Amino acid sequence: MKLPQNESLRPLARELRKNSTLSEVLLWNQLKNHQFFDLDFDRQKIIGNYIVDFYCPQLKLVIEIDGASHDNKLEYDLIRDEYFKSLGLNVIHFPDGDVKNNISVVLEYIGGFITTTPSHP
Repeated sequence: MKLPQNESLRPLARELRKNSTLSEVLLWNQLKNHQFFDLDFDRQKIIGNYIVDFYCPQLKLVIEIDGASHDNKLEYDLIRDEYFKSLGLNVIHFPDGDVKNNISVVLEYIGGFITTTPSHP
């Protein structure tokens, strides 16, 4: 499925990849190169008018790490998540601290989602 993309966000997505947070780097090191369940993950993926932290096309899965940039943005995040769900995407959020301090639990949760998702290849 081809997702909508606002091409004007391409430079920002590139910049976000260059300046990843520690949590993004830690999780990316576990997800990249098909090393997690042999799945392809993208980082800083443009979907519509948004940029998501990680996206797995095989599972239609968006993974977001909620750090300080998400503080006081509950309504914005809800609208954003509803947009993703309207495209048939699944969305998982993890607090920044959980990724930094308990990455094994985060990976276990993602693995549980993967193994219980009917679209898993």
